[in-house]
Amino acid sequence: MKKLLAILLIASCGVAARAAADDEKLDGRLHAARTVIESIMSVPDKAVPEGIARHAKCIAVVPGVVKGAFVVGAEYGQGVVTCRTPMGWSGPVFIRLAGGSFGFQIGGQGTDLVLVATNDKGFQDLLHDRFKIGVDASAAAGPVGRDAQASTDISMRAEMLTWSRSRGVFAGIDLNGATVSQNASDTDELYGAHHRFDDVLRGEVPPRQQAEGFLHAVRKYFGEAEMRR
Repeated sequence: MKKLLAILLIASCGVAARAAADDEKLDGRLHAARTVIESIMSVPDKAVPEGIARHAKCIAVVPGVVKGAFVVGAEYGQGVVTCRTPMGWSGPVFIRLAGGSFGFQIGGQGTDLVLVATNDKGFQDLLHDRFKIGVDASAAAGPVGRDAQASTDISMRAEMLTWSRSRGVFAGIDLNGATVSQNASDTDELYGAHHRFDDVLRGEVPPRQQAEGFLHAVRKYFGEAEMRR
């Protein structure tokens, strides 16, 4: 009996340790996404233009190498997405971004990516299990700074705008050919149960407390809830 109890105790400790490691991994990814937003948006002349930020439907952030590498090689990244709803920004979901030619353009390590869905079609794309930028969703390299006219023109032509930050430089980037897919396992881990991306991004699932830092940064720089029509 004592031997059985010892085995059960060891097993339960192992499960608890894995759960703690998973929580730390997701917390780290959310913190990294928050850091990316704060870093790029704190300098208006180098940031996502306000005309785009204030009307963005969804924000996706794919941090670069931070404490254990969220980018594997030069063509793979783990990202975080939130969408604007009438109640405020939705709880986040996790995505994977892979492929395309961007790895050769930006050099992999230390590079952060930001994707902004500019309209309802871009929002709908993010609800899919998997889609390819430039094929299933039109995309363009996003403008940087205060040029409101350029922001309006580009937003009208693309469902998504894309940026990268490498070695302190933030600029629009061509992500055509890259594939975005849902990371359901990490999203389920965050919420402690399975939820459809559709439900989370529409604001039907309350955000978890550990996502508050990331969502605070989004609210600060991209505005609050969408306006009701």
